[in-house]
Amino acid sequence: MTVLARTSRLALTAAGVAALTACSATSTPDSSPGTPTAEATSPRATTPASNPDGTPDLNSPETVATGIDVPWGLAFRSDGSALVAERDTGRVLRVRAGGGEPEEIYEVPGVAEGGEGGLLGLAVAADHAETGWVYAYYTADDDNRIVRFRPDRTDDPEVIFKGIAKGPRHNGGRIAFGPDGMLYAGTGDASDESRSQDRDDPSGKILRLTPEGEPAPGNPWKNSPVWSMGHRNVQGLAWDSQDRMYGIEFGQNEWDEVNLIEAGKNYGWPEVEGEAGDDRYADPLVQWTTDEASPSGAAVAGDTLYVAGLKGERLWTVPLSGGDAKAELAGEYGRLRTVAVAPDGSLWLTTSNADGRGDPRDGDDRIVRFPAG
Repeated sequence: MTVLARTSRLALTAAGVAALTACSATSTPDSSPGTPTAEATSPRATTPASNPDGTPDLNSPETVATGIDVPWGLAFRSDGSALVAERDTGRVLRVRAGGGEPEEIYEVPGVAEGGEGGLLGLAVAADHAETGWVYAYYTADDDNRIVRFRPDRTDDPEVIFKGIAKGPRHNGGRIAFGPDGMLYAGTGDASDESRSQDRDDPSGKILRLTPEGEPAPGNPWKNSPVWSMGHRNVQGLAWDSQDRMYGIEFGQNEWDEVNLIEAGKNYGWPEVEGEAGDDRYADPLVQWTTDEASPSGAAVAGDTLYVAGLKGERLWTVPLSGGDAKAELAGEYGRLRTVAVAPDGSLWLTTSNADGRGDPRDGDDRIVRFPAG
């Protein structure tokens, strides 16, 4: 394992975000694919971005749901219940805060499952909790797209963004509302590496959208949904209490990455994988071999970034105030897909042993809850 997140490296990230904002206010537009215009800004907090109650207790697991068919997206409502996406069935399940039998509340129409595609990420905006909007990223017949719907209504979901390339692999799929109230989406290169360096292609990017699906104000390039580029397959998005954004990325043969995401930056794929030391590309904060991680979901609780590992079958903890990353729960639950912090500060973790690449155990796939410390 190679870990770049030493104390000195992470201590510089806050200054880096501040410097980005300061530079963007005075920079001049440039037509080159790696240079943002003067509109680039860093997100501003409108809601808490992390768990204020401390570190979850990983020694006190509680299984809150079993028998879920390839759980992928996980989002919380204001009442503490969780919404869970089943990748292959297209169903959205509700799991109550105290656990129990999952309840189907919606089925997204038009989901084309297969390979790494299907019903993927879910998101609920804090200020949409009362209106009931739920956002979903899924693979359709011709593309990957983002829709929103109200589970208590029978009308078709509203397509708010489409045209993200689909493939048997690398469909991305994670969506989340940032502390600025905008919707962020991690996309994949759909196994066509050239897409990641094409700024006009939404694939192999992190997108920043309004809740209605339009390019968000302040994006690096005018009228573009692209927030950052040069990604291979982003499946984890998280923010810390200082509004710093982290993107979790699958590598190819060598290095998986945890990246500090900044507006307009190029993260190198396919030109580089892992740390390159090339000023044209942003180096990762942390990198692991693909056997150790194959990382998917991410969440911040307290001062720690949690990263769920699929092939690595472990939960990585990355101390954001400095220090080395540490592997937890190695092999205890098999493949780990998604990790999220609940409104009560507990950490929820989903397995992915029934996805065709793992060894299902009795009761899989499941959701495990770890109480706030």
